[in-house]
Amino acid sequence: MSDEAAGRMTWLDWVGVGARWVLGGVFIYMGASKTGHPETFLKLVRQYNLTADYFVLNSIASTLPWFEIFCGLLLVCGIAVRGAALALAVILAAFTWAVWHRAVALQAMGGIPFCAVKFDCGCGNGEVYICHKLTENFALIALALWLLAGQGRRWALRYSLGQA
Repeated sequence: MSDEAAGRMTWLDWVGVGARWVLGGVFIYMGASKTGHPETFLKLVRQYNLTADYFVLNSIASTLPWFEIFCGLLLVCGIAVRGAALALAVILAAFTWAVWHRAVALQAMGGIPFCAVKFDCGCGNGEVYICHKLTENFALIALALWLLAGQGRRWALRYSLGQA
């Protein structure tokens, strides 16, 4: 293969870079929207009843938004893409599980159809319908897993920290 052909971007390269930028941008936005109102985010985290320990709740509410911004910036810049994608996939999976369980509880209390359940999940977008949120989260998890599988190398400053 010639140097010219090796330098040409394929459609898969474009999609990989786009996936990195979209996932990174979403997490920069979500993290930034939470850092502006930490007390509101703390109240939303508390609604999930994950723990009664105030130290743990405060730690989650104060560090998670900054971690989301950090991982988003890593993806946009193309630094440690696989590690950032893994971290975001784990966060998304845990958050999706928590949102699912809260929605099921609200649906049972209200006796309404599941997709009619609407609440502020704490993601920074205000109140959202649960089916829309779950679909969005599964799409973001798919993007993160795709990047974890090795896509999005093009235009990366340092794709892997293990590189020489």
